[in-house]
Amino acid sequence: MDLATLVGIIAGFAIIVIAIFLGGNLASFVNIPSILVVFGGTMAATLIKFPLSDVMTAFKIGISIGFKNPKTDPRYIFDQAIELAGLVRKNGLLGLENVEVDNELFQRGLGLCLDGHNIEIIRDSISREVDMTIQHNEMGTRLFRGIGDAAPAFGMIGTLIGLVQMLSNLDDPAAIGPAMAVAMLTTFYGAVVANLIAIPIADKLEHKAEADRNTKQLIVEAIVQIHGSQNPNVMKELLGVYLPGGAAAAAEDGESAPSGDE
Repeated sequence: MDLATLVGIIAGFAIIVIAIFLGGNLASFVNIPSILVVFGGTMAATLIKFPLSDVMTAFKIGISIGFKNPKTDPRYIFDQAIELAGLVRKNGLLGLENVEVDNELFQRGLGLCLDGHNIEIIRDSISREVDMTIQHNEMGTRLFRGIGDAAPAFGMIGTLIGLVQMLSNLDDPAAIGPAMAVAMLTTFYGAVVANLIAIPIADKLEHKAEADRNTKQLIVEAIVQIHGSQNPNVMKELLGVYLPGGAAAAAEDGESAPSGDE
């Protein structure tokens, strides 16, 4: 689980609540009309912007990616690819027969190599799966980015509603307070939803989606090179660019894979 996301949200709300308690009463920051305007309006705008099926799917993807760490470490994939390249150099593609890897995409690609498929067919098949995964990840990012855009806008709408109500009841002092609460609290709710939840999650999803894209491109390239019985030392150079530290990270790899060329 990605504790940074959870800790960040909890810490953000804790700071806000503590600031409220130090300066007043928490109950004064709870206003049902303001909640309806911001949360109801944001939900409505999101449903207008995205199809219902996409909203549910993107929300699940966003929560899953935002609150979970990726299962696949690119360094682990890199090391496995170098090891398998040495195995194939020695025994041919049949050397992959009893090989099992944790990553499903990598395992599927190795299975296609073992089945004797043409490299273009393998590349197209794996690449299509990668593209679909990337599209799903980007869908989650767009959803939370849309929520981050809509929430402050509806906070402003609520502020205008409160100001109109206040100006319409200047002759009634008792109505000015509740109208001013709607005006101020909708802006507050919209800012919190956007800047503490939606936009940070969208940024994290974008970052993780890019890392996942690089890892999957690493897998695709590794499968292609393994199918071609590439020299493991050459593969280190080819695959190193996909590691978080780039080629420099690959150069620091202390383990030397067998080259297969004696």
